[in-house]
Amino acid sequence: MHHTIHRTTILSLLTAIGLLSAFRFINNDDFIKQLLAKFQSYNQQRPLEKVYIHTDRSIYLTGETIWMKGYIFDGNTHGIDTISRVLYVDLVDPYARRIRLRSQLRATTSYSPGQLALPDSLAAGTYLLRAYTNYMRNFPEAYFFTKTLTILRTDGANTKPASAVLGKSNRLDVQFLPEGGQLVEGLEARVAFKAVNSSGHNQPVEGFVLNAKKDTVTGLFSTHLGMGFFTLTPEVGQTYTGFVKQADGSLEPYPLPAVQPQGVIMQVDNLSNKDHVRVYLRHNKTSADPAAMMTLLAQTRGRVIQAAKVPLSKKGSLVQLPKADFPEGIAQLTLFDETNKPACERLVFVTKNEQINIGLSTDKASYKNREKVELTISTTNPAGKPVAANLSLAALDARQAPEADSNSASIVSHLLLSSDLTGTIEQPGYYFNAMHKDRWQQLDLLLMTQGWRRFTWTEVLGDTIPPVKYHVERGLSLTGRVLRPNQKGIASKVKLTFVLSRRDSTRDFLAGDSDEFGNFGAYDLDFTDTTTVLIQGVKGKANRDLSISLDQLLTPTVTITRIPYNPLEFRYDELAEFIKRTKEYQEIERQIRRNGEVLLQSVTVKAKKYQEHDSRTIYGTPDASIKFDQMNTAGRMNILDVIQGRIAGVQVIGNGLSARVQIRGAANFSGPVEPLFVLDGMPMDLQAVLGVSVQDVDRIDVLKGPSAAIYGSRGSGGVISILTKRGAPDYDLTKDVPPGTLLAKLPGYAPVREFYAPRYDTKKPEHVRPDYRTTLFWAPLIQTNAEGKATVSFYTSDAKTNLRLRAEGVTTSGMPGMEQRLVQVERE
Repeated sequence: MHHTIHRTTILSLLTAIGLLSAFRFINNDDFIKQLLAKFQSYNQQRPLEKVYIHTDRSIYLTGETIWMKGYIFDGNTHGIDTISRVLYVDLVDPYARRIRLRSQLRATTSYSPGQLALPDSLAAGTYLLRAYTNYMRNFPEAYFFTKTLTILRTDGANTKPASAVLGKSNRLDVQFLPEGGQLVEGLEARVAFKAVNSSGHNQPVEGFVLNAKKDTVTGLFSTHLGMGFFTLTPEVGQTYTGFVKQADGSLEPYPLPAVQPQGVIMQVDNLSNKDHVRVYLRHNKTSADPAAMMTLLAQTRGRVIQAAKVPLSKKGSLVQLPKADFPEGIAQLTLFDETNKPACERLVFVTKNEQINIGLSTDKASYKNREKVELTISTTNPAGKPVAANLSLAALDARQAPEADSNSASIVSHLLLSSDLTGTIEQPGYYFNAMHKDRWQQLDLLLMTQGWRRFTWTEVLGDTIPPVKYHVERGLSLTGRVLRPNQKGIASKVKLTFVLSRRDSTRDFLAGDSDEFGNFGAYDLDFTDTTTVLIQGVKGKANRDLSISLDQLLTPTVTITRIPYNPLEFRYDELAEFIKRTKEYQEIERQIRRNGEVLLQSVTVKAKKYQEHDSRTIYGTPDASIKFDQMNTAGRMNILDVIQGRIAGVQVIGNGLSARVQIRGAANFSGPVEPLFVLDGMPMDLQAVLGVSVQDVDRIDVLKGPSAAIYGSRGSGGVISILTKRGAPDYDLTKDVPPGTLLAKLPGYAPVREFYAPRYDTKKPEHVRPDYRTTLFWAPLIQTNAEGKATVSFYTSDAKTNLRLRAEGVTTSGMPGMEQRLVQVERE
């Protein structure tokens, strides 16, 4: 009796007492108006983003590369979101709670191809691949994308580490969760439960429920992945305890939630009717106000679907919600009581089959070794009509890369399910696999037991919406604070200069001020690979009193909110072939690299040294220039003291803060025009320039009249260009770090490498080596055209094993799809 939804019981009960009723959408009620306005405002100020990562596989050896493609979505509409353009990817050791690898991927039209090279030093184990945007940090880490990966070693050190046991107790964790949220005296309710073991994985269970008198009330047993439910009618003054059988056969007690003397219960039937979600409401409250009303709100990803008023004068009511009004995905049903406080809540999944179909068609039924595979990819909408989509595709050796789980996560299950729930979801692909006829029943059960914490109603209905702390990044950022020594106080309104020095000797120069709280930020930057960053506070001698910190140098904390689910758990014997073949291939790759290095060492290249252009000087030869050295800077307080009397036509009037500079002939009808000051290519005012130490200056160039025209009207008074030693292209920024300066090496966007796949149509020397690659082909950016077609080709390897193809992707509107198929390789 516990396998089916008890719709018949509820319907017969409500019909018998004549309390069946339906309610329509209402928007002219004062509370509903207020609720809708605040809910809309909340979602406008705190929109959502979602991220998904498709990796070529789930099992790797150290020394291999994880090939990946990131997708960024608008979390509310699921449309392709092009706002955030930086995707952060971490490889997390969940047991040590440390980030082992980190990468920043560039997002172009929301797609982020990239890779992670696994160092040989990594320990074997289960890891989490975690991905998020900076803006997603405004929300709990539980909504970051996570994927479980298995990493093995070639040296055989693949035993499960002792630290891998997250829990010391063997006692099962069993939760009892009344549907809608509470148990109420005299009202029959469904109680869902979920059991997990000390490793965080599901555990099938059975047992029974006793009341305080030790009478058996009902039996219980799980029906799917440690989950199940039973019905219970709480009696007045009773308490209830569930007894669940443990792995050793013993029975352990688990208390059910306390029974409320008065309240409302919500029961939802989302299965028996294809057109409506039916919400049954019952209560045992009494009210002196015959007009008292409760309110039912249905919303999906911030979009309100229905708002209905339910009279408190009726002890039981039915609200029918048309499924046609809902988008596909998780809907949240919330009942507000007569005092407008949230009383009950339930999640349901509305299926609309809004997913693309991906076809993978090969030109032959089977292939020989090293034979070309011509693959045609087609994408159609649910109606079968062609639709353009962007896909990523992996072709794997099916034996060397066994599927961890045929019901593993995909872009479909993540976008529609996992990204809106907290906690571990085991086998999320089960609920989207048409082979499982019971998947909708089991998904409904999952939503009775799974967490939901996207927001709290107190936040929505409160007067203040939590501020957005982490901004949307349209490029890389440098943010931090300027403090006094020992962080005793903030340093506000400090002028800062930034120098970004790349490996190719090109440099960027930026300038700005810290705010009144000492915070600073340089945004929308674009640099690739490791870059040296120098930040200096420009405040003259006061530089020694400044301490600059950079947020990007802080190691983020790791909070494990989802326990890794890894059904492989080191099946070493089954992976022996994969380890053997991959180790051999890695040795061949290393030998080729060594041979190449020997060849390079024997070649001497003679060429004229290329003179690097100084990007700070957009002009040619200046009209005048003065080189700063120990002789002309000795005893001088600022740069004006150095140039005074040394450059013809440049006049310095006054001294200190009141000093003024004029280049002879620079005047208009209003009088003399001051020159434009440029510090390492950045326009600055005179006061900022006076704060630059004379010891830091390399030279000063002066442009007069026509020479200054390159700076436009700003240079009508001439130009004085100050070039610092640190700004020079050939200057080693690490040579000296004066007080008030921060020097750091920061990673930029990860360079995107092209996946190497040999083409055997033309003979090459390297083709003599054996080919037993695990990933034969990886294509992260396949775009089908308006006819929904695209073609790719690759070659089979030397292995006489079938290939597994997996394609995932989305349309621009965010309709996801995933397809897998096997390609047969002949075993002669």
